[in-house]
Amino acid sequence: MTLPEAYKSQVQHIQESSKFKLHSGVREPAPFPGYTLITPPAEEDTPNSAFYTQLQSCQQSLLQLPVNNDLIVPVPSVSFHLTLADLIWDHAYLHACEENPKFIEELNSCLRETFEQYKQSRLQATQPIFWQMLGLIVMPRAIGVCLVPKDERSYEEIIQFRRVIYQNPKLMALGIEQHYHLTAHITLGYFGEISPELDRIKFSTMLSELNQQLPLNLPDFLIHQVQLRRFDNMVQYYRQPHCPSLDL
Repeated sequence: MTLPEAYKSQVQHIQESSKFKLHSGVREPAPFPGYTLITPPAEEDTPNSAFYTQLQSCQQSLLQLPVNNDLIVPVPSVSFHLTLADLIWDHAYLHACEENPKFIEELNSCLRETFEQYKQSRLQATQPIFWQMLGLIVMPRAIGVCLVPKDERSYEEIIQFRRVIYQNPKLMALGIEQHYHLTAHITLGYFGEISPELDRIKFSTMLSELNQQLPLNLPDFLIHQVQLRRFDNMVQYYRQPHCPSLDL
């Protein structure tokens, strides 16, 4: 996904993201509510501060590419994060809350119980979980950087965590299901206005050249905690007092 051929192919299919809407000439986050399991956002993730500082520089380099100013809508760097498991969002989330007034309470309770069970199952695991940035990744409606595990154990820890979430009967009963395989990434921006004049071949070449220039010495990304967070859009992730977290 970080090869020049992949950029060339993916750029042909990029689309304007519905996560941002034009309002008085400015793109603002569109309503998109739900719950997710993520690493702490950058502004709160002290152990990864050096990683995020360099990632912010990568974002700035991306935004300085000579393309239409509205092509890439940046994500605020303070909200950079890695999603470990999508839970429920948009219409499915609103429907669940409508059908079950205790949905949020039950979701919190179930995840707290699941986290505790998972913690007991991995008491022997004392080594930190490290992933590494591999390069830029182009998705249909967004662009970011993808991460790969530093070693096999770091991979297995995260895959096992996702199994515990998505194969949990209580969570499944609440409407939580796995929609995507894991493509570990941190989103840098979403696609805005895609002009008919956009030279997609040239744009893919720019991305490929930028990817070659990205620093190879970024610090490892430490996955040390996963948190249940509520979001109203794609830039703000709230940690409510009753939301559980899991130290890894």
